[in-house]
Amino acid sequence: MKNPKLKNLHDEWLEEITISQIQEKMESGELTAKELVLMYLHRLSVFDIRLHSILEVNPDALQIAEALDAERKESGPRSQLHGIPILIKDNIDTHDKMHTSAGSLALKDSIALQDSFVAEQLRKAGAVILGKTNMTEWANFMAIGMKSGYSSRGGQVLNPYGPGKYDVGGSSSGSGAAIAANFSAAAVGTETSGSILNPACQNSLVGIKPTVGLISRKGIIPIAHTQDTAGPMARTVEDAAILLNALCGKDDHDPITKTNPFNGFDFTEFLLKDGLKGKRIGFALEGFIERLSKEKQKVVAAALEVLKTSGADAIENVEIPSAKAAWKYDVLTYEFKPDLNAYLSQLHPSIAVRTLADLIEFNKQNEEKMLKYGQEVLQESEKTSGSLTDAVYVEALEFDLYHAKQQGIDFALEKYDLDVIVFPSDEGSHISAKAGYPSIAVPAGYTAEGEPVGITFAGTAFSEPLLIQVAYAFEQITGYRKAPVLE
Repeated sequence: MKNPKLKNLHDEWLEEITISQIQEKMESGELTAKELVLMYLHRLSVFDIRLHSILEVNPDALQIAEALDAERKESGPRSQLHGIPILIKDNIDTHDKMHTSAGSLALKDSIALQDSFVAEQLRKAGAVILGKTNMTEWANFMAIGMKSGYSSRGGQVLNPYGPGKYDVGGSSSGSGAAIAANFSAAAVGTETSGSILNPACQNSLVGIKPTVGLISRKGIIPIAHTQDTAGPMARTVEDAAILLNALCGKDDHDPITKTNPFNGFDFTEFLLKDGLKGKRIGFALEGFIERLSKEKQKVVAAALEVLKTSGADAIENVEIPSAKAAWKYDVLTYEFKPDLNAYLSQLHPSIAVRTLADLIEFNKQNEEKMLKYGQEVLQESEKTSGSLTDAVYVEALEFDLYHAKQQGIDFALEKYDLDVIVFPSDEGSHISAKAGYPSIAVPAGYTAEGEPVGITFAGTAFSEPLLIQVAYAFEQITGYRKAPVLE
């Protein structure tokens, strides 16, 4: 006879359930981690056939959950993530039975020789790594015009709010769609420029793109070391903060993490309902809002009106000088080759693709499967020296840092004496990304047709506590997020 807890996939306490609520049920004995894993597996087996958000499930997930249940009885929970199923993006290494491929058939058989820092931290916290999520292939650093959420290994991820109708966002598209559809408690995405914030906005989620250095990049298939970072994707700010607690930390293998001031920090202390009170929030619209559809502009305008009446000081018409700068992705082009070559060189000897040049050749030899959108971006990077001594690279890096900081985020914060800046949807994410600065996307409502819309709060380096405080207060006032109706 089936467990009655597993019978109804639409149980209210499973759909949209928070991590804190799960912990309460586990502490009371009403729910076990093993049962929860089974329920999520059941749900995704029914609904993900259409969405294609999950590439593979951890075959050890049930046994890991059962072991964590036994540990809870014996010695109590390790952390707020004890027994909590978490999905991770397919460019994050796990040393287990799952593959890490960045969505590419070229690495479909690659099993990492060791855990990434992210996986280590999740296991240490007692989380259950439930599976790997689909993503835009090579984190959308492969071809011009590649559709968000497409990969040769996993096919096209669809947006649960309108499969095939609304853009799912990228490149952490599978993480976004899966959490929006309630296939797990939360997920880890990665971002180089917009890849957490964009799918968070498109799937009515909270996405935290941390300061570069808050989370180690060890064991993450790279694009560019100056901008890459992992980050939480969740249905609530609280869940995202809980996940950030586990992911945050210093790592000897990643020197930038030595700048992290938050080791052993509890970000949930900043979940304050009156967190907007007295904060100076600048609205950065010019150069950004016009990129959205008229319908999305209306939703953003309504959300900004809420901020004006929230107890915060709203400063309108905030100017960011670099909003219309001649931005390029030269830094990414030059950093990708040496960064990827270093990653590929460390793979198991059975993996034939050892360099970017090998990858390009593999794609050519398997053109029908691999080159639906071509590989112009890969080829452009391969033409570089790979030494990072090129004048074009150094000049581009200087341009990006100056325009993203002194003529970007820091300029606006200082000129208008702001605590945070708010951007429409994920617009402006490229500026924060090039600065290495943090941002948080939160749901801001829906268009008349039902497409999700978000806004993004941005700040200077290591301003995560302030951003979490503001985002949580906004979320508590509005309560915009609602679950998609799955068929």
